[in-house]
Amino acid sequence: MGKSKTPKIKVTLVEGHGIGPEITKAVVKVFAAAKAPIEWETVCVEAVKDEQGKMVLPKEVTESFKKNKVGLMGPLRPSAGKGCPSWNNMLHKEFNLYVNIRPCKNIEGCPTLYKEVDIITVRENSEGEYTGIEHEIVDGVMQSIKLITKDASMRVAKYAFEYAKKCKRKKVTAVHKANIMRMSDGLFLESAKEVAKNYPDIEFEERFLDTVCVNIVQNPIKYDVLVMPNFYGDVLSDMCSGLIGGLGLTASGNIGNEVAIFEALHGTAMDIAGENLANPTALLLSAVMMLEHMNLKEFAEKITKAVHVVIKEGKVRTKDLGGKSNCSDFTKAICSKLK
Repeated sequence: MGKSKTPKIKVTLVEGHGIGPEITKAVVKVFAAAKAPIEWETVCVEAVKDEQGKMVLPKEVTESFKKNKVGLMGPLRPSAGKGCPSWNNMLHKEFNLYVNIRPCKNIEGCPTLYKEVDIITVRENSEGEYTGIEHEIVDGVMQSIKLITKDASMRVAKYAFEYAKKCKRKKVTAVHKANIMRMSDGLFLESAKEVAKNYPDIEFEERFLDTVCVNIVQNPIKYDVLVMPNFYGDVLSDMCSGLIGGLGLTASGNIGNEVAIFEALHGTAMDIAGENLANPTALLLSAVMMLEHMNLKEFAEKITKAVHVVIKEGKVRTKDLGGKSNCSDFTKAICSKLK
């Protein structure tokens, strides 16, 4: 009897804007070459108004994610227009994607000033300074409200420790400024401490944000898993990406209780859109994270190895990686390693 095939799983695919369609097509080709058991359901994120004239996500997008539970997304334009929330924020709120996770690890063949970087940033994704609670007090004076809740803080801290446990990581560091924002960051820190008590086999420490920033550029191997409020996570995760070569090499996932969306966090690069020059690595590695989330580890490892081998060999590289190849050539090279 022949070996039974793994049944295909339907996944939502948002091609995105700018270079999005090019790099998502690259992922589709690589997945086909790897025979990954994924069936793509492509949907489009464009401006739609509801009956009250409010900008909302297209119905087909929300229905697809609700049905499939997992999705891959190319880069999106910041928002639907002036005064509108970003597409990403709308998706985060719609599906309660409360945590952003970003692994930053050196890729052989892409040398940087730093070696042996292997940091996971776990960012609270639903509140903090990014709730959009802003108003004008008087002319020329604006106020932005930072919202921190115990429920959200406990939830993201638990995710960080569970991730560390699952991936056999040794330490979790809570990043905060509770020395200044004693109530808001203080609540986040106390929540992390409370959760840490349930994981005695994982080392826990707490550090000020500025201290982490100084230490991380001096000796990044000091850190393992970092968990932090939303705004700090936005900044620090990009900083960690810079240690390994930038956002073009960094995977990312936004996770909720029901839906998980994986994406490349670089921009739409409108200046090279349609020119077949884009580097699909970040989206490919985000798609690998998606496979791991779906417990398809065999295919995740196979694709990761192919991407890393091509980059290490250095014969076929996109311009941003110091090469002269285009997106199609880079994709073909990866596919050839999967045959």
